[in-house]
Amino acid sequence: MSNNQKVILIGDGAVGSAYAFALVNQGIGHELGILDVDKNRTEGDALDLRHALPFLSPKKVYSAEYSDCADADIICITAGTAQKPGETRLDLVTRNLKILKSIIDSVMATGFDGIFLLAANPVDILTYATYKWSGFPAERVIGSGTSLDTARLRQTLAEKINIEAGSVHGYVLGEHGDTGFIAWSNIRIGNLPIEKWIPDFTDQAKEDFRVAVRDAAYSIIEKKGSTSYGVASALARITRAIFRNENAVLPVSAYMDGSHYGIEDVYLGTPAVIGREGINTIAEVPLNEKEKAELTHSANTLKKIIADSFTPLNK
Repeated sequence: MSNNQKVILIGDGAVGSAYAFALVNQGIGHELGILDVDKNRTEGDALDLRHALPFLSPKKVYSAEYSDCADADIICITAGTAQKPGETRLDLVTRNLKILKSIIDSVMATGFDGIFLLAANPVDILTYATYKWSGFPAERVIGSGTSLDTARLRQTLAEKINIEAGSVHGYVLGEHGDTGFIAWSNIRIGNLPIEKWIPDFTDQAKEDFRVAVRDAAYSIIEKKGSTSYGVASALARITRAIFRNENAVLPVSAYMDGSHYGIEDVYLGTPAVIGREGINTIAEVPLNEKEKAELTHSANTLKKIIADSFTPLNK
């Protein structure tokens, strides 16, 4: 891989433009190309972002073409049709796969040899499709996974007990979607289990909390049409970990090859060590029996979608 610290963003909608702004505002990377079917939008966004540079750090920002992908370090794909009110992420599969296939074919034709970072939904399935269509090793195809879900968990829990969110440790695992779940057995706040902070935290209360975290996206979509800032910040964090070779433990959508959780041939949200080459290793979370069953259910849900919809992936 090159070390240009060059990102090509494909998809300049709400999530893509927020990600671009996060990269510029946080000084992540040296070069950012923005690519979308709407060329006027990418030109406008690039110009607008360049006008922010005098307040920040130098960076090359421009409206890109597919030819610019050849020497990129990261291709971040946020392109796809938006999730509509009342629609699950899995409902997006058919139409977003068609968009993704065209993108992957165009990128691979340039000789790109970096890291794919996916955020378009349903992210676990589209990341799996990218892995299959690109032929890349699994560690260089990463989905945003449960990074946003985990952030929502930590922030919501922090607000509940009036604690700073950075002191809340734990993960949402599995699908970025309806079958994702909170691994309550591993939640720690200031290194203390959740029961030390909320003694009356019943199973029903935990389930109500899970539903609130899971459905946060639906509430935001209903109110403003789309989610953007949270996932864009998650993508920026993953990008920073790659460029700075941080070996940071982050919850992402990673490929299960059978050596972790007893699950294989599917992408799932799990903590993983992220560095310059992508996913260095999966940080498997110890789960109780109930949580193991929930993770297996999440994997099987995604596998069924793959089996029903992705015959071309298995050829």
